[in-house]
Amino acid sequence: MSQLVELHSRKAARILDSARELVLDHGAGKVTVSEISRAAGVGKGTVYLYWPSKEDLIRGLFARDLLAAMDEIIAAITADPADVRPSRMAPLIVRTAQKLPLGQRLHSGDPELLRLLTQEPGDRDLYARTNPAAMANAVLPILHRHGLIRDDRPLAGQTYALHAVLIGFLATMSAPAAAPPGVDDPAAVLADTVATLVDPPDPPGERATAAAAEEIVALFRGIRDAVLDLIDRSQVLQP
Repeated sequence: MSQLVELHSRKAARILDSARELVLDHGAGKVTVSEISRAAGVGKGTVYLYWPSKEDLIRGLFARDLLAAMDEIIAAITADPADVRPSRMAPLIVRTAQKLPLGQRLHSGDPELLRLLTQEPGDRDLYARTNPAAMANAVLPILHRHGLIRDDRPLAGQTYALHAVLIGFLATMSAPAAAPPGVDDPAAVLADTVATLVDPPDPPGERATAAAAEEIVALFRGIRDAVLDLIDRSQVLQP
């Protein structure tokens, strides 16, 4: 039985890897199940053994990338609660997002991929919860409540500004061109920018930081559970 499970896992992994490369190269709309099966070295029917349609396969693929991102963020904050401080969380989120090539393709403009990921109401809600604006809207009130962001400016304005900074740095740091002369560490520039923007003048104590980290980890775990549910719904056979 274990050998059968391992065989299924290897086949599913090949299909997912092949689908990812084809979507990145050609876009979600131009990729077919036949192309995916040929690239993976399996029969077309084998693809349908795991996923009912190409759309389900691509949704499941994107969800797996998103799951890896959630796991990385949760692990980082669990290991060091101080990572919830805005000047440390912003680079963490951007670095993690840079590892999601499908996410970068989505933001750079792939209307068919966007359609596939948002055609179901539940999927729309999930992806809306994971974009930079939603992250800022969900996380900053927690940080504010525990004293991890400054309180001399309106929270809504700080949230909007942080969202704009994240979007700008994500686009710039993901661009093929290198950073301009004199900028050796763009992540450090991002950290300094966010610190200037929202960090309080007096850093909070460890207790407040740990309490904020616990709430934020719970928030991300809730998103992670929703991503797992999407993966389960997108597949016929679990590898």
